[in-house]
Amino acid sequence: MSERKLSSTNFYNQLFLEEKCALNELLYLLSKRWMTEVLFSIEEGNSRFNNLREDLEHISDHILADRLKHLEQQELVNKTCIPGNPPRTEYTLTSKGEELSELLGGLCDFAESKMKF
Repeated sequence: MSERKLSSTNFYNQLFLEEKCALNELLYLLSKRWMTEVLFSIEEGNSRFNNLREDLEHISDHILADRLKHLEQQELVNKTCIPGNPPRTEYTLTSKGEELSELLGGLCDFAESKMKF
């Protein structure tokens, strides 16, 4: 939530909503552009940065790195550094990430079958 100005109305609204229900905070996190797509891409087996970038062809390196950082901070994704020449980094879903991905998959199914967008 550090992205908002501390004196803004949006900041105070966000604090109020977070106090009402943790779901609001989760929805705020997931509503960041590309967040769910990065999560789903890792679930599909894209475990390296370049694989994710290829799968999500319009995402910038900066945004991808930021989304991975947020997912790791929330313990939804594990980041593993593999020594070697060159060293590699791989991303996998944690059990919490797998559970969330499954729930989001159900919401996607609901949206596709029940909602009119």
